[in-house]
Amino acid sequence: MNLLEIFLELLIVVIAVVSLVANLLVLVCFTCSAQVRAQVPGIFIMNLSFCNILITVLNMPSTLFGVVKRQKPFGDHFCQTVSFMDTFLTTNTMLSMAALSIDRWIAVVFPLTYSSKMRLKNAALMVSYAWLHSLAFSLAAVLLSWVDYSPAYASCTVHLGDDDGSRGHFIVFTTVFHACTFALSLFILCFTYLKVLLVARFHCKRIDVITVQTLMLLVDIHPSVKQRCLLEQKKRRRRATKKICIFIGSFVLCFAPYVITRLTELTPSVKIDRYWGIISKCLVYSKAASDPFVYSLLRQQYKKALFELFNRILGRDSYTLSGHSSPSDMENECCSQRVNKLKENCH
Repeated sequence: MNLLEIFLELLIVVIAVVSLVANLLVLVCFTCSAQVRAQVPGIFIMNLSFCNILITVLNMPSTLFGVVKRQKPFGDHFCQTVSFMDTFLTTNTMLSMAALSIDRWIAVVFPLTYSSKMRLKNAALMVSYAWLHSLAFSLAAVLLSWVDYSPAYASCTVHLGDDDGSRGHFIVFTTVFHACTFALSLFILCFTYLKVLLVARFHCKRIDVITVQTLMLLVDIHPSVKQRCLLEQKKRRRRATKKICIFIGSFVLCFAPYVITRLTELTPSVKIDRYWGIISKCLVYSKAASDPFVYSLLRQQYKKALFELFNRILGRDSYTLSGHSSPSDMENECCSQRVNKLKENCH
């Protein structure tokens, strides 16, 4: 066993531990917080975290076994089940991310009709479609006997045997599968989030103009406070761009290498290097570990839910974070309140 294999084994273990803990925290927040449950995106995040947990407890250990033992884990039936779940869960997670981007697009671009367009019933229908879409491709791969252990990825996944004469059909299936999952989800993410970014920048420009005009009227506050308010406006624009880059960039970084590799191996003359195959699979697994931080745990509602949960476990009384605000934070808050009041008066 060389150092690279040891590194890959440790990498899978670390990804699995982080993914399991982080996604369980998301489910705990959803269970304990009525505010999180009341929000429509919580349905998509719940489905995404559930799929990530199943990937962690089923697929990651089997890949770890394949890396260590270099053989099929626990027999044919178990490997076929893991292969089915691999296709089903990976497809479901991609479509869940696409559903989240559609939700954000409607919320930002059509804010007045968001409550009527994105009800809990509509969110449940979108999740149901994701399940049916994933189930269709997974069952097709099982019925066509294209599920087995792949040495190139050390995983039980969609795989065509060397003596299988249906290579043409397998090429068509693989191409359509990735076009309807990865390519479709990536298109939806790019379209919706770029629309969100354009609308957000347009509103930021309007807010900046109003903020500058109103701050010029606020002669009774310190100039440093005015400067901080203007800097905060610039930070908001950067945060919007940064978040969208993270949403799209993490999706491409984690899934694109694996999808491109799977499409490349359809050429008979191409043989995938084992280490690269495992690394590309680890990138897919890393998405399960990063999703809780990208979509939920770093948001204020989830932080508040975790904070209240920890206080409940420790037997402490809940208290708000505002009680620990610094003087500068209070000045910024007062500045924001004044600006908002002036905006309301202008309208």
